[in-house]
Amino acid sequence: MHIAVFGDLFVRAAILEQTLRRHLAPILGQISFRSCELGYPVEPARQDAEIREFVGTAEQVLEIAAGAEIILSHMPPLSAATIRALPKLAAIGCYRTEPVNINLAAATGRGIPVFCAPGRNARAVAEFTVGLIIAECRNIGRGHRALADGVWRTDLYRYDHAPRELAGQTVGLIGFGHIGSLMPGLLRPFGVRVLAYDPYVADEVFAAKGAERVRDMGLLLAESDIVSLHARVTPETRGFIGEPQFRRMKRGAYFINTARGPMVDYDALYRALADGHLAGAGLETFAQEPPPAGSPLLKLPNVTLTPHIAGCSKETVHLAAEMVSADIAAWCAGRDPLHCANPEALPRRPDDTRAASRH
Repeated sequence: MHIAVFGDLFVRAAILEQTLRRHLAPILGQISFRSCELGYPVEPARQDAEIREFVGTAEQVLEIAAGAEIILSHMPPLSAATIRALPKLAAIGCYRTEPVNINLAAATGRGIPVFCAPGRNARAVAEFTVGLIIAECRNIGRGHRALADGVWRTDLYRYDHAPRELAGQTVGLIGFGHIGSLMPGLLRPFGVRVLAYDPYVADEVFAAKGAERVRDMGLLLAESDIVSLHARVTPETRGFIGEPQFRRMKRGAYFINTARGPMVDYDALYRALADGHLAGAGLETFAQEPPPAGSPLLKLPNVTLTPHIAGCSKETVHLAAEMVSADIAAWCAGRDPLHCANPEALPRRPDDTRAASRH
């Protein structure tokens, strides 16, 4: 079996190759790999009208993947034309939560299953969110910025500038999936009350994770001292946190976004922060990344900003490698994989492909 591996400076090709080889060794005979590493994250991701968040070119993909039966993919663009140009391709492993760099419809039309790694970075993002909450709400970022500029801010110890401890406060979570559902357990030692809003999650999940379910997002906004966003970008959630939502929040509350930028109206957020309605914000993602140098958010004194790094951990890479490798091994062995982005493609996989891959 010939396998093409597209790693990068975060998801390293050697890790993907070693992990898949270990999973496939008991199933297949000879395996050959052809690997390359793209420039992500030093080279920023791009998007076009067909796919989004990719690095590299179609020419690079076709050069490395010529004759490949399986592609291991983190960031390369797999457009419809590229998929059509790879006649032997039978499966794709994508080491991301969602295969946004792949034309999924084109893969499905060819009967090519796409295996992915939902929740691969959930723990990393949840831990980072707790850190961002503490950094913003306890003036850690502001203290660091001032000290790095040579200013010892004694004013931060004034009563009228003093923050509240987390204990006794209410944290509201918007979205209760892989990441949001981890938050109550991480926040519990701080003694906070956790509310959560997600219309697509069953009641028992909230109770099991230690959160109070709130069925009205407006009520969650009004009752929370800290609002943390953990939803996915969908047509329903795009731009759904805007002026009315920020004004519904308590005066003096904090807004945290470690999810995605397109869900938030950042102009409305700026106004709520600039006029003092919100005490502060911790922002990991933005409407445009990186944000323009002239963005007014960058100049506000009451924000803590990070460059979209919450999901970065060594464990994220190894977990994704294990998840995708296990599914490819299951597929090769004729078993049902756990994480297939297009399960409708699975019945269309020809048996002779599986048989040929054993030689």
